[in-house]
Amino acid sequence: MPANEYDPALDDLFRLIGQYITLSADSRAAFASIAEKREYPKGVCLVSAGSCCKHLFFIQEGLTRTFYIKDGKEVTDWISPEQSLAVSIVSFITGLPDIRSIETLEHSIVWAIGRDDLEQLYRKNHEIERFGRLMVSAGAVQMQQRFDDLHFASARERYSKLMQQSPTLLQRVPLGMIASYLGITQETLSRIRADYTI
Repeated sequence: MPANEYDPALDDLFRLIGQYITLSADSRAAFASIAEKREYPKGVCLVSAGSCCKHLFFIQEGLTRTFYIKDGKEVTDWISPEQSLAVSIVSFITGLPDIRSIETLEHSIVWAIGRDDLEQLYRKNHEIERFGRLMVSAGAVQMQQRFDDLHFASARERYSKLMQQSPTLLQRVPLGMIASYLGITQETLSRIRADYTI
């Protein structure tokens, strides 16, 4: 985006960043200079398995999922609705290829932040470097929480947590993907949903 232009939609991005750190006006301008607004239809692969994740995607509108293939089946690893981030965090940090893909599940408007551009800002701007450190720390916590949920929480507890955090996903994401994300079969998901509607 040209330095003399400002898209008000970036305010959403800065609100998300504000969960980690409040950026100064100069830092916001620097961040805006590397944010590329992109629009995709449903079904577009933003990151392909076997490639490096070179962008951090802020979802302004729409929905993406992160998934991988195991034993010939797609396993949904993460679902990113609007006002959240989509990224293969390990690949983004290390610059190494990953087994995961990221695809749009709806028509989506995203802000793409290039890894190399962000690294340059880290070297120049202490606030943005701190944001990056806090973001990675939060990502590590989320990964641990997801691991704990899959290994220690019951299927009903996982479903209940999803309902509390993102109730609209059940209307927007195919049930097979929801079941995969929760680590249960679609039949188990159907039984749990039936109990909740009684």
